[in-house]
Amino acid sequence: MPIIDDPLEATRAASDGAAATARLTRATSGTVAIPAAPAAAGILHLGLGSFHRAHQAVYTAAALRADGGDWGIVGVASRSRRIVDSLHAQDHLYAVATVSPTGTSLEIPGVHTDSYVAADDPARVVADLADPRIRIATLTVTENGYNYSPSSQRLDVADPIVAADIRGGAPRSTIGQLARGLQRRAQAGGEPMSILSCDNLLSNGSHTEKLVRAFLQELPDAEGADVLAYLDRAVAFPSSMVDRIVPSTTPEFADRVAALLGVRDDAPVPAEPFTMWAIEDRFAAGRPMWEAGGAVFTDEVGAYELLKVRLLNGTHSLIAYLGALKGAATIPDAIALPEIEASAAAVLRHEYEPSVTAPAGVDVEQYERELFARWGNSALGHRTDQVGSDGSVKLGQRIPGPVLQALDRGEFPHLIALTVAAYLACVAPPAGFDPGPHAAAMNDNARERLTAGAGRGGRDLAARAIVDLHLFGEDLAHRTAFVDRVGDLLDTIVRRGVDSAVADALSASRALATTTP
Repeated sequence: MPIIDDPLEATRAASDGAAATARLTRATSGTVAIPAAPAAAGILHLGLGSFHRAHQAVYTAAALRADGGDWGIVGVASRSRRIVDSLHAQDHLYAVATVSPTGTSLEIPGVHTDSYVAADDPARVVADLADPRIRIATLTVTENGYNYSPSSQRLDVADPIVAADIRGGAPRSTIGQLARGLQRRAQAGGEPMSILSCDNLLSNGSHTEKLVRAFLQELPDAEGADVLAYLDRAVAFPSSMVDRIVPSTTPEFADRVAALLGVRDDAPVPAEPFTMWAIEDRFAAGRPMWEAGGAVFTDEVGAYELLKVRLLNGTHSLIAYLGALKGAATIPDAIALPEIEASAAAVLRHEYEPSVTAPAGVDVEQYERELFARWGNSALGHRTDQVGSDGSVKLGQRIPGPVLQALDRGEFPHLIALTVAAYLACVAPPAGFDPGPHAAAMNDNARERLTAGAGRGGRDLAARAIVDLHLFGEDLAHRTAFVDRVGDLLDTIVRRGVDSAVADALSASRALATTTP
């Protein structure tokens, strides 16, 4: 794999890359070796975004190199045609660039055999899920793609798209597509299959299974009974934990990759060197040898999930929201600020770490050191607005457990409260408060519901998010002290600035740490 170590050379290469005219294909491969095309597709992947292409696709490429097999991937984008069109023009090839301060290396996975857009052809999703040649369906549709209520964790049958899918016709929701595809598969002979979620949801396998079953239970008895029996008999929903930081691709990055490749790639993906995949080894119809790429098959997936969702993701959220409010465009810029680094260290060690039990063989102290090195990867440029987007769903996975456990121990999670306050300041700023351009760029489905009360004080907005909207679950809605603290910190951010709120929360956290056995 080619490597550019010299930043000056990298800059020169980027400008040269802008002039590359030949497109990456199997006939014009450039400087990186292209693997042989898979024999056939055995995997259908829903959610053809950057993360999948830099994570599961790379592990699958390693599996095919080691063990072969018909484990090619048919990729299904939700709505956008951009990546699908690029992949079709490039023989479904693209480069994954592993980026670190010491250089950039490239790999072309070459595992996709086809791709299309679900919104354009929802009937094909159902047909592909029913195809006996497809034995695994994997998902990276983000937390928002599961159409469930964060407060109840149940399928949102009132959602207009889900309701329409239940009534019939070509399904448009992910859960509807899975359920209708499995229904068709059951009718066609009931070949076994596995559904593997790769999203940041706790117990994502059982969570996905619960939602699919809930959809099928909404169907008339005669329609749903047979497929539910098929699920019992022949469908597995293993859980998994995925981890790799994958920023968005920029035009400048694409130019740099073109220079490294010597040909133009319209779908390159940047990624950090660190990667992890922990999987429950429970598959109904075989699987690729993903361990050849470093995947860990374990019965402790739940422990890996909590370690990642809380220590990494929970702390990552705090860095993103505080960084955006401080004007930091990227996570490395944010973590370089001493007050944010101190807040991240304190929330991780004193508020998240007590809520997890490390899987066997994982050194938590070493894991934490790696986290700070990953967040500080200045070459990667992971944006604060990307990490901070969809906080209404992400934080619902990350904070309720640690908060409730801390309160039950008689402790107070001041920095998790600061995380929520900073989130609200970013996505639902009270009238007259400008959170800055990076906060304004964050996407969040709850923004409109939250801003209906944005003209009131911090306590009112905190209550709207936690008590009225149940963004962080039903149990947390009853913890008045936490709601009050979030409101106080939000008022501090608005009236005296984010630095004052950080100092307040850090001081309280340190005082608690010195008195806790």
